[in-house]
Order: sequence, then structure tokens, then C-alpha cells
Amino acid sequence: MASYRVALACVACLFGLVWSLGAAAQNDAYPTRPVTIIVPFPAGGSADLNARTVAERLSAALGQPFIVENKAGASGNVGTAFASKAPPDGYTLLMSNSGALAVNPHIFSQVGYDPLKDFAPISLGMKISNLLLVHPSLPVRTLPELLAYVKAHPGTFYGHSSGSKQLSGEAFRLKAGLDMPPVAYKGAAPMMNDLLSGQIKIGFDEVLTSMQQIKAGKLVPIATTGSVRWPALPDVPTIAEQGGPLADYEVTGWFGLLAPAGTSPKIVSRLGDTLQKAFADKDFRQRIYDQGSEPVGSSPEAFKTFIAAEYKRWGELIRTAGIKLE
Repeated sequence: MASYRVALACVACLFGLVWSLGAAAQNDAYPTRPVTIIVPFPAGGSADLNARTVAERLSAALGQPFIVENKAGASGNVGTAFASKAPPDGYTLLMSNSGALAVNPHIFSQVGYDPLKDFAPISLGMKISNLLLVHPSLPVRTLPELLAYVKAHPGTFYGHSSGSKQLSGEAFRLKAGLDMPPVAYKGAAPMMNDLLSGQIKIGFDEVLTSMQQIKAGKLVPIATTGSVRWPALPDVPTIAEQGGPLADYEVTGWFGLLAPAGTSPKIVSRLGDTLQKAFADKDFRQRIYDQGSEPVGSSPEAFKTFIAAEYKRWGELIRTAGIKLE
């Protein structure tokens, strides 16, 4: 009987060894079949464009198709939750953003995932700066002039849509100590329409969607919300350049690639290394800039730390500003 149990134990050990060797071999050969990248937003938007650019580069570098699948809904929650529950085998990835990973958990009662526990971050991908814009009829052309104007005219309204545009505006008015109440719009288009018509005089919007109106002289860019000046607008300063209470100001939307928690570190590392090489490539970086984003790239460890810091930062701002789901 004892010898039978010993034999069974040996068989079990041998099976475990064979399985682990097989799994290791699969990880080393990854990918051996097509990989799906879930984008939790509709086709055609910034997340989708950036994901398709990343997918194209990963396909070329790793020899298997990386296919973008859009699963939109609830401001990114639906697709992000779906990806969090996918098998952690490296064949379902997620290209999500700051809204779904750092903002939504603070304003929705339930999102269906934990951004700090349910994912294995692979790489920060891109950042998207917003612009502080004014209607040409407003007698300001610089940030100091705008600050002076709002202080002289307390109660001046400003417009924003959701996501990073709202956070850009709220961080700005709170840090600068301005009496500048927000007008929240359901989308960027109605906000832009009111700003162009002069119904509101101040607004925050993404660089890419504002450029046509800026070139036509219909809007005046005052400052960017990122940490660096935008290449296409080299004369427009960052808000942080104002100094004082705004010296540490930086608000950007961002996108990054993640896998479900439990994905093999070898797979995460392979994907991360491939992307870091891509983000070092001049042509790849220019393509990202042309799509209205700033190419960044990072290690998996740095992206994990970044998500945690953003989650904490925006949670604090949302509570301070009293931001609620509209």
C-alpha cells in the first residue's frame, strides 16, 4: 500500500513537472496565436487610434496578429471589467485610460473591477494634454492676464466635458484659488459649440480637437495642461510655467496597456520590452504625436506605480471639488 502511495506521488510530481515545463515553454514562445486588445471605448476615438497603432507595432515585432476589439459602455467601465476577468494567459490585453483606471472608481458606485489589484500593468503608452482656451472676445491673451481677469470678475464661468477636461478645469481653479464656477457639458461637441459662439468665454478641450479652430482664429490658446509645451504650439506655455501655486500643475489624460492579474511575468516583460523599443523609435513617436498624443512608454513596474499615484491624486481632487457623476 505504501509503495502504491509513493508511486502515485511520483506520478503526480512528474505530471506537475511536465505541466510547468510546458507552461514555461509556452511563455517563452509567446505569442503562438492572435492576441486581442480590448479597447473600452468606441472606434475612432483617441483610445482606439492609439490602441491600433500599438497593435500594429506589436504584430510586426512579435509575429502574431494583435487585434483591437472595442467594448464601449459606462465611460470605459464595461470593457475594462471584461478584460479584468479574462484568462491571464496573455491573449486578452486591455488598452485603457486614466478615466477608467483612476477616476471612475471614485465617482461610480460600482465599476466591476479594482484598478490596483485586477491588472498586471505592461506599459504607460501616451498622454493627452488639454488646452485652456478662450473666446477671442475675451480681452486676455496670456495666462497672467486670464488670472487677473477672473480675479477682477469673480463668478466667470468656464466649460468642460467629462474626464481629463473636467479634472483640468477643477485642478486649475482650485490651485489658483479662483471663483470660476464650472459648466459641465455632456460631451466635448456642445461645449465647443458654446465656446465658439461666445456663450461661454473659457473652456478646456483636447489639443487635437481644438487645433482647427485655433488655426482659424476662432479660439485663443492660453496654456497647455501637460508638463511640456505641445510641439505644434511651441509658443503656448504650460500652466505650470506660471509658477506659484500652479508650479506643480499637470493634468493629462493617458492610455496604457495592461493584462489581467496573474499573467506570467515573462509575458508581461516581453510585451513591455517590445513597447519600450517602439517608443524609442522616431517614426513611431511622430505617428503618436500626429494622432494628438504624447508618446511616453514605461516599464511595467513604473506603470504600476504611476497608476497607484494617479488613483490617489484624482480621488483626492474629486472629493475636494465635490465632483459627482452627472
